[in-house]
Amino acid sequence: MEQDPRAWIAALRNSHNRLASLASSLTADQRHGPSYCEDWTVAQVLSHLGSGAEISLLILPAALGEAETPGPETFPPIWDAWNAKTADEQVADGLIADEKYVQALEALTDDELGRVSLELWGMHLDSVGLIRLRLGEHAVHTWDAVVSVDPAATLAPDAVTFLIDNVPQFLAPRLGRPPEDAFRIRIVTTEPDRDYLLIAGEEISMPDWPGDGAASEARMPAEALLRLACGRMDADHTPAEVVADAADLDRLRQLFPGF
Repeated sequence: MEQDPRAWIAALRNSHNRLASLASSLTADQRHGPSYCEDWTVAQVLSHLGSGAEISLLILPAALGEAETPGPETFPPIWDAWNAKTADEQVADGLIADEKYVQALEALTDDELGRVSLELWGMHLDSVGLIRLRLGEHAVHTWDAVVSVDPAATLAPDAVTFLIDNVPQFLAPRLGRPPEDAFRIRIVTTEPDRDYLLIAGEEISMPDWPGDGAASEARMPAEALLRLACGRMDADHTPAEVVADAADLDRLRQLFPGF
């Protein structure tokens, strides 16, 4: 996994620019129209990213050791304020807040990046860990918005390169839903190349492929695996490059219902 926080910040900047490019071309109907997220319009996706950026800006001083970590009581008023905005405001203000957070990260000195340390949601985060959380959310929700106007859209390639190792280390054990019947499947990806053994039982794990032990196999672009883990590889958004038994794909989709 990439350990240079500035490389992660650059990927987040690219994701922001992609979102801003989309927003500038949206019609009123598209802003009010559905995103890939169930029950969220495209404007509400921007609102979610905007409120997340606002919260991230509050957390950043704590990560630098300059303030106390905001308590959970801090967040509901922020969400309420964003939910009360009009669709146009959610889009415009979401981009403004998102830009402010990216700029704040870009302005950090090497010393500041080196001393980022934060206990959050049961995790200890350094600068890479902190930015990885934001990039993972940002890239996926940007896709949620982009795919509403471009059904063939994929996740940004640089984000995939940075986030693919998040699947076995973070996403699979947290987002996977234990199946009624345990199963194992080898998953091989391209761009970048990875080779995993997905073990789905009472817990979900994805160690590197050990050389044996799987009953079946699925091959797919890494971009597709990242979306699959986030519940975003339904039949209508499954690339032609995915090669797997239909029953295995159904089991994988049920394993990762998304968020």
